[in-house]
Amino acid sequence: MALRNAGLYGRLIGLGASDLGTVEPEGYSETVVPRFIRNKEQIIKFSRSLSDRILRVVEGGNAPLVLGGDCSVLVGAGMALKRAGRYGLIHLDGHTDFRHPGNSDEVASLAGEDLAAVIGLHWDQISNIDGLGPYFEPKNAVHAGCRDDDEHFREVRQAIGMAMPASEVKRNGMKKTAWDILAFMKKADVDGYWLHLDVDLLDSSVMPAVDSPSLGGFDPIELTSLLKLLSPGAVGAEVTIFDPDLDPLGTYARLIANIVYEGLQGLGSLDQE
Repeated sequence: MALRNAGLYGRLIGLGASDLGTVEPEGYSETVVPRFIRNKEQIIKFSRSLSDRILRVVEGGNAPLVLGGDCSVLVGAGMALKRAGRYGLIHLDGHTDFRHPGNSDEVASLAGEDLAAVIGLHWDQISNIDGLGPYFEPKNAVHAGCRDDDEHFREVRQAIGMAMPASEVKRNGMKKTAWDILAFMKKADVDGYWLHLDVDLLDSSVMPAVDSPSLGGFDPIELTSLLKLLSPGAVGAEVTIFDPDLDPLGTYARLIANIVYEGLQGLGSLDQE
């Protein structure tokens, strides 16, 4: 609703997009059960519903844009694309989101475990819903944007096809980074790629309205530039983690609306054939 109030939906509809409405999640609980993801049943049900919605859009020849929610929405997107074909993943996030049962005893919150989950490293209850896992092959996944002190970065760099922290992206520049990622995807054996964007990719000085803000991220111009280069070739995208409760004046919602509008208006415009 915050992004809608910031005018994003109207601006996208002005470009020819359609608003297909909300996939509503069920109630949230803080209860943790050992060896179970918090809100496991709700997440599975929601992921199936989101997967169905995304799949219909993709099969209709359009590029879905999922707005809102935490990073666990990536599971629903991954399920849809696994049903549609063989797709890669570009994971743009201020964190690797790579906590999983093999590297942590604190596995419980999927929003910090989504990248690990969608490449098959999580418990089957999440990584293999309806026998679809892994939703993305590890070799076809790219991560960019975590901070230098991310505790799982070394593991991620070994586990997936390409990974680079925000400092490396900024050092190389947005254009070279995008070219390198696109060259990687061109060589991969995939039908296309999904674009995951967690807005905590932005530096906390410009985007504090997220769950885990941190310094060392991108500025709005850098992020917009990167999205402009990556989005035309994407089959679809998602934008996650913005917390409107931390934005009572709507300032950061308007910033995100501008970034999404400018950076993703070319989403899916490139002919994949």
